[in-house]
Amino acid sequence: MPALKLLIIDDEPQIRRVVRHALEGDNTRVLDAASGREGIDLAAAEKPDLIVLDLGLPDIPGADVCRDIRGWSTAPIVVLSARHSDVEKAALLDLGADDYITKPFSTVEFQARVRAQLRRARLSNEVGGDTCVTAHGVAIDLAKRSVHRDGETVHLTPIEWELLRVLSANAGRTLTHRQLFSQVWSRQHGDAQQNLRVHVSSIRRKLERDPVRPQLIVTEPGVGYRFELEA
Repeated sequence: MPALKLLIIDDEPQIRRVVRHALEGDNTRVLDAASGREGIDLAAAEKPDLIVLDLGLPDIPGADVCRDIRGWSTAPIVVLSARHSDVEKAALLDLGADDYITKPFSTVEFQARVRAQLRRARLSNEVGGDTCVTAHGVAIDLAKRSVHRDGETVHLTPIEWELLRVLSANAGRTLTHRQLFSQVWSRQHGDAQQNLRVHVSSIRRKLERDPVRPQLIVTEPGVGYRFELEA
């Protein structure tokens, strides 16, 4: 298997060391950059499999770095920032970031989120990609438009199916309310959060083992929802 190549863009040497230590492995090469411009250049030259991006860079706002790289790269971008604003999280995800982790962070959780992004990217890049998504006892066949829970067929309404299709096709990635509303309803007006809350609740009742403590579709409070693949 080819070595993984990961890029850290952060101006704080201590954070780069911590993140490097968390990501390094036998088959992993970790690159780092201390500025936005250096990070963009390294991303273009080295084509990393995943990018960890800080927002507070000395030369270019991290949001602009995210927008620039997303314009020509499909590599997952995991934002690592001390900023806790839900509005800012949603804005970064709308710009094309795949996940957002706030500092200080748990190394175990950070490693799990990175693995989830790498797995999602690998699945989406497979030639002739597998159209089936399986997690937590639920099997979703995107080509046949069918859903099974522990082998039993589950019937969804057209809106529920479309919402589940979009979430599962982006498994491991947090999608904002605006992204989901735009893709499922194809319009920008209306109460996105209320519509989503109603239909996500209905899907959870049909698919989750415990709808009160969902494992399949998790909520990112104030930001959106994420379809979780099993670790």
